[in-house]
Amino acid sequence: MLQLGPGACGVRPPGEKPLSPGQSGVGDRMDRRGLCGARQVDDGNCEDGAVRRGARAGGWGRLVNHWSCAADHEHLRRELSWGGSLTCPTRGCSAETFIRAAYSICCSLNREVCDGRAQGGLCYERFQGGTCQDLLGADVPEEDCCMNPKYGYQAHPGAPCHPCRPAEWSAWSPWGACSVSCREGVQRRSQTCLGLGTCPGGEQKRWESQACSMQECCPVMGGWSAWGPWGSCSVTCAEGLKKRERSCAMPAPACGGSCPGQDTETQPCDTYKICPIHGNWGHWGEWGPCSATCSPEEAEQRPKQRRWRVCNSPAPSVIPPGLPCSGSNSEDQFCTGLPHCPVDGGWSDWKPFSPCSVTCGIGRIINKRTCTNPPPLHGGKDCPGLDTQSHFCNTKTPCPVDGHWSEWGEWSLCTRPGFTGDIRCQEIVGQQKRTRTCEGRAHNGKRCDGPYIQFRSCYNVHLCLRQGQWSEWSPWGLCVPACGENPVKVRKRVCEPTYPKYTMETQGVGITGSVNVSFWGKPIARCQAIDKQAREVQEKEPCLNVPPCPEEEEDG
Repeated sequence: MLQLGPGACGVRPPGEKPLSPGQSGVGDRMDRRGLCGARQVDDGNCEDGAVRRGARAGGWGRLVNHWSCAADHEHLRRELSWGGSLTCPTRGCSAETFIRAAYSICCSLNREVCDGRAQGGLCYERFQGGTCQDLLGADVPEEDCCMNPKYGYQAHPGAPCHPCRPAEWSAWSPWGACSVSCREGVQRRSQTCLGLGTCPGGEQKRWESQACSMQECCPVMGGWSAWGPWGSCSVTCAEGLKKRERSCAMPAPACGGSCPGQDTETQPCDTYKICPIHGNWGHWGEWGPCSATCSPEEAEQRPKQRRWRVCNSPAPSVIPPGLPCSGSNSEDQFCTGLPHCPVDGGWSDWKPFSPCSVTCGIGRIINKRTCTNPPPLHGGKDCPGLDTQSHFCNTKTPCPVDGHWSEWGEWSLCTRPGFTGDIRCQEIVGQQKRTRTCEGRAHNGKRCDGPYIQFRSCYNVHLCLRQGQWSEWSPWGLCVPACGENPVKVRKRVCEPTYPKYTMETQGVGITGSVNVSFWGKPIARCQAIDKQAREVQEKEPCLNVPPCPEEEEDG
């Protein structure tokens, strides 16, 4: 059940005292004249005839579940503007739906209150798949909610919900539909910046485009043949239908095409013969009286009652003769006997609240009751209302954040420790290293597993002159710009160096055995020039059938 904290719009009836600070807004009715402001009206009956309920402990959560958000929306608006009570029995609505309706109406009456005096927003237990889930409570300060980086926060109903973790790009969305159904088109995908702060570049959303093709050719429509002869009538008496057909083959369609219209045509036909009418039962009559006025619970022979029907819907014809109705014209059933009196269920006392569900951030406390005082018997009504209440609890303790490794840094210069000469362009094994850092650890979270430094053996071929060879054409790249005029795609060939046939294993330090040796650096490759280009050649083509760019999502 949802609980609204201090600062939200509430109501209380005429003559009732405001709630004490210790109650934190608990009660079926809450004072809100200082927020929404208006005159008082006499307490009475709801317009739908339901009697107003008296004040009792239980909180906004109980009020939410005793109000019909849809049918009583206008009544809710008048009660908020007049200062009356909101205590009509519910016909069913969700807690979040009620809060949105209450916020909307209250803010339309006094925009200054909702813009300037609200102390917090909505706090959720989970942020998953781009949405907030499992509402904890309303009027929660953002800094309190976001002590747990797994939570989600919404500034006010209707605002976008964001995760409490630092801002980062979401996973790429699936590629969208191709802009055309045949030949070449363009499809797009996007990333959204989610979390606190901004993502690199300061954008809220970014896009990628690529060429696509659903099929190589477009459909070609076919043409109909002439209609065939009419078939025989569908019945042997009275009136029926006859049918004729044509084929889509003049010419036949190609590449998934078709012919417009139907391949069959019907028209009425008359056999000029009268059909026999077969009998059919009419509706069953009412059940007759039971053969006895009562039946013991363990009686072996229960009383019966009977009902009748007549073969007249329609009656069978005489000329030509129709078939009579099949089956019996009467039906028996056992009587249920005299019913026991129903006993409506009653609630037990509320059990104590459970401990807070978390040890850091914001969690829940719950108390329950059972429909056992007494339980419903012999068709009696279940207990009205809910068997569970929940409120949020604030530990005021930030949750631990585990550390995570950064990307590995660049490999250091390939050198040979203790060697004073130059090892470049020679079969002399050197050594280099790279490092990474453990980032983001906070509030006694777990340290990063694994080493922070790596070593490897290497040959230094940086700026060495090497014979080169041209690579194959690369795949076509993305359409650039993704959202702009005249996007193009590019593929290229590069002059790649051939590396010397050095020994690619060496003896490691200590007892590590043999280790692999890697080439390091950027050698200077020499290839035969293509179109006067000796290092890289490119080929560009425009992207076809580009759809208009989607508008950026408005920041709520």
